[in-house]
Amino acid sequence: MKNLVINCGSSSVKYQLFDMATEKVLTQGLVERIGIPGSGIKHTKTGMDTLARVIDFPTHNEAVKYVLNLLIDPIYGVIKSFDEISAVGHRIVHGGESLIKPTLVTEEVINKLEKLIPLAPLHNPGHLQGIFAIMDILPNVPNVIVMDTAFHQTMPPKAYIYGIDYKYYEENQIRKYGFHGTSHEYVSKRAGQILGKPFESLKIISCHLGNGSSLTAVKNGECIDTSMGLSPLEGIVMGTRSGDICPGVILFLMRQLRDVELVSDALQKKGGLLGISGISSDLRDIEIAAQKGNKRALLAQEKLIYCIQKYIGAYTVAMEGVDVIIFTAGIGENGVDFRKEVCAKLECLGVKIDVDKNNCRGKEVIISTPDSKVTVMVIPTNEELTIARETLQCMEEQK
Repeated sequence: MKNLVINCGSSSVKYQLFDMATEKVLTQGLVERIGIPGSGIKHTKTGMDTLARVIDFPTHNEAVKYVLNLLIDPIYGVIKSFDEISAVGHRIVHGGESLIKPTLVTEEVINKLEKLIPLAPLHNPGHLQGIFAIMDILPNVPNVIVMDTAFHQTMPPKAYIYGIDYKYYEENQIRKYGFHGTSHEYVSKRAGQILGKPFESLKIISCHLGNGSSLTAVKNGECIDTSMGLSPLEGIVMGTRSGDICPGVILFLMRQLRDVELVSDALQKKGGLLGISGISSDLRDIEIAAQKGNKRALLAQEKLIYCIQKYIGAYTVAMEGVDVIIFTAGIGENGVDFRKEVCAKLECLGVKIDVDKNNCRGKEVIISTPDSKVTVMVIPTNEELTIARETLQCMEEQK
């Protein structure tokens, strides 16, 4: 059985084809700048060099069609015909309260996704375009959606409700949903496997740190709180996103700028590390500038570290303790000095870091000392494998 995983953004298609018997990645790639001049594709067949081509992709349909043709290409392909594809799993950023588990795509499901577009206007339209493209080109292959928000549906009301008129929750579904769910689920379960302990017996704080970042408290196998909210804007400061901010700031900006899009850009595209440092949204650039004495870069770096430490402290209290802290995603997996700085203030929780073990990038490792009261781990995330597994499970449940 071979499952294709598709992650469609507003102007991109990321994909991987898995052999589910071994969970081996047969091929993977990325189409970028769909509908924008200079679009192209990078395609890697396992064991071969990456194929990179600049090609005009006006829509997702052309992009998906090109990807599928590469899968059966005599040189770059890995299957002989589309009949070998058992199912296609689609990553969906926002499933709201109506889509809370891996779900087979039907007309009713599509209608629900369309109704959720106001909650994720930058993401869900692209996801739908990917689904429509697959349905058009592979009409007989089942499609399964896997929601980023699903893992967080176990949060209690006290964690997800906002302090505004309750009617906005009832009428408009305004509440905390959380994101990066497939990542938090994967690394949390993987931690249990590495430690040889039941996932359901652990208190875990998962730190997904990249250009977009979120922390999640996982107690006894369930998410009880997460830092992102109605949208991916809430939580810790990120590459270009403000993170937690006083609502009064938004009201002030609205009165001053009198333009919703300008305020949105200020919070989502020009805020975060970029906004504070004035240099870059990339932490690596900021760390270099900070080392050279740039005060704003140092402030941006310190702000991010402080935010993470604060959330870890809060989630430790929420779970009445913590057994495991996980670092994952780009910054979490590769930020050697960054992880050290974050953990420096966690000694009050009994965290002790082995400096030599922490000197690693992009691999699974326990970086805490044997006598540390909290196990600190680096686990590279694998959202695509999680989607492939949940797609398989969903199809088996349909039998």
